[in-house]
Amino acid sequence: MSLCYLNVSDNAEGSVMKTDDMERLRRWRRRGFYSESALVKLLQKNSYYAVRVPVSNPSLSPLPDVIARREEHVYAFEVKNASYYAYFPKQQIHKLFEFLHEFVPLGEQQKHPVLAAHLGKRWIFREMEWQSWKEGKVLQQERIVKRDIGNFKLSMRGDFEETEPAESMIT
Repeated sequence: MSLCYLNVSDNAEGSVMKTDDMERLRRWRRRGFYSESALVKLLQKNSYYAVRVPVSNPSLSPLPDVIARREEHVYAFEVKNASYYAYFPKQQIHKLFEFLHEFVPLGEQQKHPVLAAHLGKRWIFREMEWQSWKEGKVLQQERIVKRDIGNFKLSMRGDFEETEPAESMIT
């Protein structure tokens, strides 16, 4: 089996990338696109207005993966697709807060930065606290594991009630 190498213009050092690696990168990006699109559909099913932000991350712009609104509340979601655990780096968590702080002219109680882990057929949501961001106490990374219970409920905003997963396994 022969390997083909390509120059990748995005790489500042002029390094080469194997076509096998490029295919893995494409699959990884498609997986993220799938989860973001699935979240938009799930949000719309639960009476949210939602859109996927079509930005090629990682970027320095403070843009979330998905933006949603229900009534007077605005939500910024960072989405990860994994099989058992998902890691959210500090920089991506900061982007959620920065987006809501800079572009949504509402009070903090109406702006919600949310981490969304798509773990197989199960969704786990974790809303981040504004106080930790203000005090500079955001962890280097947040981890959501498949056995975790989220602190955010999609259906009819029952403010952080713990629920049994529904048919789509939402917690």
